[in-house]
Amino acid sequence: MSDLTVLLLGGLVLAVGTYAMRAGGGAIGDLLEPYPRLQLAVEDAAVLILGSVMATSAITDGQSFAGWARPAGVALSGLLAWRGVPLPVVLLVAAAATAGLRALGVA
Repeated sequence: MSDLTVLLLGGLVLAVGTYAMRAGGGAIGDLLEPYPRLQLAVEDAAVLILGSVMATSAITDGQSFAGWARPAGVALSGLLAWRGVPLPVVLLVAAAATAGLRALGVA
């Protein structure tokens, strides 16, 4: 398959999945209501998946290590978000810290 086909197919799958979650979100929540432990497990699984995607994106660049600047910026953004700093400030500070580390030679 060509790169364009893969990109379009990925976008289509993402669109269908997003629509399905929006359409069935309330119904799924109602189905899980009698099972509070299962509800907690689903919530924890969502956080775990997001965390693992973030960690993988922060640490690797293709098949190799991304360097120390990117994980440091991601860690700083996580710390700021956890402390309740507004998202635009988190993004700007993390980007500035990553760029600053790279300018200092920390790749």
